[in-house]
Amino acid sequence: MAKRDDPETIGRRVQRLRRERGLTQRQLAEPAYTPAYVSTLEAGRVRPSDEALRHLADRLGVAFDELATGRPAHLATDLRLRLTEAQRTLTGGDTAQAAEQYARLLAEAEEHELTEVQAEALLGLGECALETGELVGGREYFERSERALAQAPLPARVPALRGRAVSHYLAGELRYAVYLLESTLDELNRGGLHDPDALLLLYASVIGPYMDMGAHARAAQAAEFALALAPQAGDPALVARMHRSVARTLLAEGRIAEADASLAKAAELYRHLQLRTELANCHWMRGYVCAQNGELERAEEELRAAQDMLTARRAALYTSQVVVELADVLHRRGKSGEAAELLRQVLGDLHSERGAVHAAAAHRLLGIIAEDGRDTEAAEEHYVRALSLLERAGAAGDLADLCRLLGDLLRRTGRVEAALDAYRTGLGHRTAPGTTTLGPAPAQPPL
Repeated sequence: MAKRDDPETIGRRVQRLRRERGLTQRQLAEPAYTPAYVSTLEAGRVRPSDEALRHLADRLGVAFDELATGRPAHLATDLRLRLTEAQRTLTGGDTAQAAEQYARLLAEAEEHELTEVQAEALLGLGECALETGELVGGREYFERSERALAQAPLPARVPALRGRAVSHYLAGELRYAVYLLESTLDELNRGGLHDPDALLLLYASVIGPYMDMGAHARAAQAAEFALALAPQAGDPALVARMHRSVARTLLAEGRIAEADASLAKAAELYRHLQLRTELANCHWMRGYVCAQNGELERAEEELRAAQDMLTARRAALYTSQVVVELADVLHRRGKSGEAAELLRQVLGDLHSERGAVHAAAAHRLLGIIAEDGRDTEAAEEHYVRALSLLERAGAAGDLADLCRLLGDLLRRTGRVEAALDAYRTGLGHRTAPGTTTLGPAPAQPPL
């Protein structure tokens, strides 16, 4: 395909505009150039200098950039304004409309070969896909965004790379998600590319996978780095996301009040920014904090608030994940029947490649409920399914406890040898947490 600035393309553009305005080659050329020069230029046999293009643009009544590139004047500025509007639409909760806006922007950016706008539109489409749980489609958008920015500095590619890592994380591919995030952190820090926003985005994003893999020490370290970077970050949405992620590590260390305070800061920022999904995630995490602290009534309120907000946004995958945690709270409050019904409703939306960790949690809880009801066969089936999902995802943090539950069930039903195998498997995961199998930690930022 011909480029916008090659001699033949520019020549055809000049000829089209000249004819549209009813000018002869002499009228266009004079007084600075000759008709022969214009004829040669229109035939594509000479590359015009910037000086010649400015003269021709003035005679044709168009902007220099429009004549040189074929793009309408102020197009790039207009597209960037529309990108901002699409982002506001997405953060305001209308994912379907935002996807339509991004798709139109992508088509125009591709038509006019505006690479940076293409990359931003693809990034937006990827975020929309994550909202609706379309993980494969989202990953493809993020990969295309990365390719569009192949020649850009690494910090510019970080949002797309982070999106790709999150899509793998939500699909249950925890170890690969951590690899992507850690290798990027390592490259940024070793290369001296200390972009605060990029580093904060990566450190905040890696906390969740670390926690699910049982790599609590690395999660805590990532949280400390994120907190130290927050004052340097220019994006308040990133700071809010960081506070939400850091709360998980504070909770793991038993620092309940600090975790709740961190989430309160995030919620206030998200209210200010009107980021509905992230605000819903704050209710989600606050519910999780309350549940771990034994405040079950408040936990149920927070999780139901998150469920309502995410349902309104049609964020199917995130909604299903919240429902699993809500079901756990309901079970602990003695509402096992309601909990089981909720879990059966969402299990069709969760599987090994889409929310694997929460799918395992759903099967684990259904197993406990079945065991409480003396249905040991159903309980064992749910435990085995959960075990398979967690092993595939590499979620070592939950595997040991599940092996204990399965071992206890097998022992009570007289299968001692099988119970011992389950216990040994659990001990193996307990003595070899994620930190011992992830490889060396990435280089640290200069804080």
